[in-house]
Amino acid sequence: VQLVESGGGLVQPGGPLRLSCAASGFSFRDYYMSWVRQAPGKGLEWVSEINSGGGSTYYADSVKGRFTASRDNAKNTLYLQMNSLKPEDTALYYCAASHGSWGQGTQVTVSS
Repeated sequence: VQLVESGGGLVQPGGPLRLSCAASGFSFRDYYMSWVRQAPGKGLEWVSEINSGGGSTYYADSVKGRFTASRDNAKNTLYLQMNSLKPEDTALYYCAASHGSWGQGTQVTVSS
């Protein structure tokens, strides 16, 4: 089982960024997927969840209306479109499968 996040980087406040999470070694289409983040010096914060078919999504209040989770089950890939980014969105972003596997994370830094 492997989850590999990508797409992180440095972005200015107000800018967009799109994260990807490539899954392998399990039946991706059968599992809910989540995004979780950890800001410097803070604990883990759940960001978003998407059901196995991609038709239902859930968001933390802190990102609702700015972030959009999606998935392409044909490509075994999870996405997180992040818009209107704020400095407080700076964190290490992880994708996680509902069976318990996590990726290694991708760093997002929002700064001018």
